[in-house]
Amino acid sequence: MSTTPADREHYAEVARPSVSQRHPDDLRRRLEAWLATRTDAPVVTDVRLPDTNGMSSETVLFDARWDGTDHPLVARVAPAESTVPVFPSYDLNTQFRVMREVGARTSVPVPDVYWSEDDPEHLGAPFFVMARADGITPPDVMPYNFGSWVSEADDDARRDLQDASVRVLADLHAIADPATAFSFLPGADADATASQALARHVRAERDYYEWTTRTGPRSPLIERGFDWIDANMPDDTTPAVFSWGDARIGNIMYRDHRPVAVLDWEMATFGPREMDLAWMIFLHRFFEDLAETAGLDGLPDFLRLPDVATTYTEYTGHAPRNLEFHVAYAALRHATIMLRIHTRSVHFGQATAPADTDDAILHRASLEEMLAGDYWEKLR
Repeated sequence: MSTTPADREHYAEVARPSVSQRHPDDLRRRLEAWLATRTDAPVVTDVRLPDTNGMSSETVLFDARWDGTDHPLVARVAPAESTVPVFPSYDLNTQFRVMREVGARTSVPVPDVYWSEDDPEHLGAPFFVMARADGITPPDVMPYNFGSWVSEADDDARRDLQDASVRVLADLHAIADPATAFSFLPGADADATASQALARHVRAERDYYEWTTRTGPRSPLIERGFDWIDANMPDDTTPAVFSWGDARIGNIMYRDHRPVAVLDWEMATFGPREMDLAWMIFLHRFFEDLAETAGLDGLPDFLRLPDVATTYTEYTGHAPRNLEFHVAYAALRHATIMLRIHTRSVHFGQATAPADTDDAILHRASLEEMLAGDYWEKLR
């Protein structure tokens, strides 16, 4: 499938749920009324909606003052069903609890979380409120390797960013007794091996694929990918660890190329260490393959699989294994998301269904090469 940068920007924007259609003044009144149930005489100001929102929730930025103190805040709001959400459920209260536990148990910089609200009456959907961090994220639109503060940094600064991002994963995976710390997450089992947790994760991903295809087309490539995963499942008897789930640099805010806020925890789970490492590696490869298709230089020396593995080993003493398998699994997971994104864009009249459903997957060629065993040899 040949795509232009404009096509990719279009699909990235289609992926994002529509932000609240209410006027910021209406949101300000609603937020202030709700906040009055949690604090004494609050005043809410400067409500604004970012130019882009994530795929998993809406974001509302606002400032509030109570008890004589100013608080820069963020509300993460579940998307409405009318937006044809990318994922089947949005348990923001669980994300709130994950962030609270991570903040209490690690040095990973997660924003302070204030309150979680399940009642949709206040803003039209459940939401939670957290502190707003001061930093910048690598952009998705256009991708950071197409020309951004990341691509314009020098090699040393970019390596600092890479190593600090891998350190985040090392610190998360070091959480002791994660099944107790995150007992509220599905699959919490102190005795689970990495392979057992991975098998459970694959079953959940199959369920997600079946959910996406209830209202959209099926993908022969994705179904072949699941068969490949089943046939190549590694045997890993090391303990399962707490997994961020959406471990990519686009979910980290940086200052001076160091993480200051780690965001988006709705995919948190248990699994092999390699699952997070592979997701971080693949999401960069996804952008790199798009850069190559567009004839752009990209960042081929950034977040390379062997470099990430070496750094992680230095930090943890655990040498990652079966990383190429796990990157292929990451590509398969992302393919299902891309299929859902395209189904959503067709629903809203922003795209037309391709004659070949697999062409809805922007990284189709890369996934096909991974399943055939050709992808990494090409890079080497």
